[in-house]
Amino acid sequence: MSALRTLDDLLAEGVSGRRVLVRADLNVPLDKQTGAITDDGRIRAVLPTLGALVEAGAKVVVCSHLGRPKGAPDPQFSLGPVAGRLGELLGAPVHFATDTVGDSARSTVAGLADGQVALLENLRFNAGETSKDEAERGAFADQLAAFGDAYVDDAFGAVHRKHASVFDVPARLPHVAGRLVLREVEVLSKLTADPERPYVVVLGGSKVSDKLAVIEALLPTVDRLLIGGGMCFTFLKAQGLEVGTSLLEKDMVETCRNLLERSGGKIMLPVDVVVADAFAPDAAHDTVRVDGIPSHRLGLDVGPETVAGFSAALSQAKTIFWNGPMGVFEMPAFAAGTRGIAEAITKADAFSVVGGGDSAAAVRALRLDETDFNHISTGGGASLEYLEGKTLPGIAALEN
Repeated sequence: MSALRTLDDLLAEGVSGRRVLVRADLNVPLDKQTGAITDDGRIRAVLPTLGALVEAGAKVVVCSHLGRPKGAPDPQFSLGPVAGRLGELLGAPVHFATDTVGDSARSTVAGLADGQVALLENLRFNAGETSKDEAERGAFADQLAAFGDAYVDDAFGAVHRKHASVFDVPARLPHVAGRLVLREVEVLSKLTADPERPYVVVLGGSKVSDKLAVIEALLPTVDRLLIGGGMCFTFLKAQGLEVGTSLLEKDMVETCRNLLERSGGKIMLPVDVVVADAFAPDAAHDTVRVDGIPSHRLGLDVGPETVAGFSAALSQAKTIFWNGPMGVFEMPAFAAGTRGIAEAITKADAFSVVGGGDSAAAVRALRLDETDFNHISTGGGASLEYLEGKTLPGIAALEN
């Protein structure tokens, strides 16, 4: 990987009075009823970059997506609440444009004084942001680039997307990596280049198909691969066990059998699971061995013996990567597995990385101390694709 130009390089050139377009990842979860932000972790993650630009006197124009609107304005995906929270965290008002590249955006950007911040409305309200058509995407990138004299990408959670604001804008402006993107690349390259051993990876989440590419990429390089979450049941089925009504990808059973055969014993699976009568927070539940899952029940968490076994493997590790919860941690009855593994990671004398997405959400939802992990990624999909060895369009654009 080529060396990326960084925010410090841009600051050294001087940004006072210059407009700096910052692609952030402000795709925060919102409460469906109230529209309130339920986790502001992604907003906090971009503060070091924004704070440095504000202090240096730049006119900062922030852009981001939120959710998956269909290329047209949709009030439930407005970045309005984010502008308010960002202003609170920065300690100064954030000027909010009610469109992306229209009259409101143009007048908001034109009205910025040195050291002020504007936030454009959701990029995905414009079909050009995610278009597969290069001309349509390029035309939108032209409009966005007109708001900046320089470009900073600090949206690691979006660098695996070939979108206008991530891939096409950097070709139109002097461009650098923000502090968050730089930190993510440095940390993940430690995992791929020469991790200190033993290197233990914990994978959870619901589907094997979502993680297959990363399992294939990691198997030759890791010392142990611990598998929990909904995806473990497809592996258990591949061992000839019955899994009741648990989540199962039938078309992946043969693939899992093949992975187990090729793994040389590196893959560790649960030995006990918490089974329930239904997928509900108040469902009757108890713990059973994996060879005794009743036909009418479904597994919703790994059991205490599994937590103990996984924890023993983690205690030996010098490098740990964790992506995906061990169970349905959102329901207190099925959160013990995820909590137990997270706590085991924090106790290990290891360089520990949480691979974004649901794992990062679990750390915060379970009120664990984020500083007990060496790094919590802001990009679940991006971090997995990086570990798979894929070219990430947003990083490639910054290297050019």
